[in-house]
Amino acid sequence: MNAPNQHKCPMLIGHRGAPAYRPEHTAEGYLLAVRQGADALEPDVVPTRDGVLLVRHEPMLGASTDIAARTTEFGPARTLSTPDGMLTDWFAHDFTWEQLGSLRALERIPRIRPANTVCNGTSALMRLRELVQLVEHERTTAGARPRLVIELKHASWFRGLGFDLAALLERELAGLWGSPALEGLVIESFEGDVLRDVRRRGVAADASLVYLLESEGVPHDRLARDGAHAQSYASDLTSPGLDAVAEWADGISPSHLLLGVRDEADAAHPQAGRRLVERAHARGLAVYTWTLRPEDVFLPQALAGRPETYWQGILRTGVDGVFADAPDRVRALIDAQTPRA
Repeated sequence: MNAPNQHKCPMLIGHRGAPAYRPEHTAEGYLLAVRQGADALEPDVVPTRDGVLLVRHEPMLGASTDIAARTTEFGPARTLSTPDGMLTDWFAHDFTWEQLGSLRALERIPRIRPANTVCNGTSALMRLRELVQLVEHERTTAGARPRLVIELKHASWFRGLGFDLAALLERELAGLWGSPALEGLVIESFEGDVLRDVRRRGVAADASLVYLLESEGVPHDRLARDGAHAQSYASDLTSPGLDAVAEWADGISPSHLLLGVRDEADAAHPQAGRRLVERAHARGLAVYTWTLRPEDVFLPQALAGRPETYWQGILRTGVDGVFADAPDRVRALIDAQTPRA
């Protein structure tokens, strides 16, 4: 990862591929992101019953795969207490990779992205190992140089179910650590404990660790450990909080909502966001933000219909990288602002 302020061009990260155009976490979506100019690709990973790291945003499979239409094979949905509350769904960790390998991806938010539904059923699910191999092929054959930004999902919850994500990451990528696809690897999580565990174990020793921050709420690892006394994400952005994060992390990735771009005036002069970035940079932390999406539902009301205006405001904060669902549109803004060498 680039050190803060040591690059002229913010890193463009294809968030789950290019999900503004293809269902998320599919080979086709990741390849499209590379061709649209993404510098990095972000897979989320969750474990299967046999410990394979599946590339999915969450362990629930009902919205993003065709499992609901295949109950003869997979059985009925079940109800489970999750970090998102009590949910009735099909869960990745109830099935083996061999079983899940037969599923096909669906557009997860069809009401917002109806055009993507034409791709429903055309793409198999992926495990992390396969994505690394796909990126290696792109780097060695096609000449592209995307890096990977791997998010470890719900680590403390999975630990309670008997899955150690740091250990599973090491196992999943066994034999691949010398791959050019893992150069510049970033590992991220909304929970600091699993990132510190990754570093303690020496897993991916050269990887950068990035701490993701929600705009509100409490990290689940702290909640599990400290209960009602758990400190919020907001506490991590105070001066003492940033000092503490800088002791173990290489960067932070706050929600775009924390950068304070609410209207056209903020977009032109995003002072709150600049202050946050400067405070993090002063502690040697790189700053990324998630996620730039083109649809109005994801934009401030005052900037509805003008995603580029909003994104320009985010870029003006001085962030070191952005996660984007439409990499081509954000690439155009970044290149106009700071042309790539």
